[in-house]
Amino acid sequence: MNTIRKRRLAWVMLLICSSLLAAFFILQALRQNVNLFFTPTEVATGEAKQKRVIRIGGMVQKGSLVQGKDLNIQFVLTDFAYSVTVQYTGILPDLFKEGQGVVVLGQLDQGQKNLFYADQVLAKHDENYMPPEVGDALKKGLKNNSITASNQK
Repeated sequence: MNTIRKRRLAWVMLLICSSLLAAFFILQALRQNVNLFFTPTEVATGEAKQKRVIRIGGMVQKGSLVQGKDLNIQFVLTDFAYSVTVQYTGILPDLFKEGQGVVVLGQLDQGQKNLFYADQVLAKHDENYMPPEVGDALKKGLKNNSITASNQK
């Protein structure tokens, strides 16, 4: 093999290696920015990821909203089968209220699997809209709840 071919081969190999390295870094960055969606049932059964930012969607349970000092807020998020206690520090959206659907973004507590620390609370934007994931989760929760209630009779 002459020197020109060796030099070309070296450049091609360098280009391939640098492309693979760039693709690796891009995929790692995208992987860290993925927010997985879970329901309170999935959190209770242990399907939700620990030590990772996730989204949980459901309905705010009526009578569960507790506002403390310094903008500390606690409420219960339910899909009518299981519930998750959410702690949030900040100002809630204007459309947030009990009995309405919300999606919260944050992390689960390491010790208690039904305690969630929210960094962001997203409320629905009008009376008729509900995120598809939340609607499906609530229907599934109501269905499971009615099945277990009929089995207990």
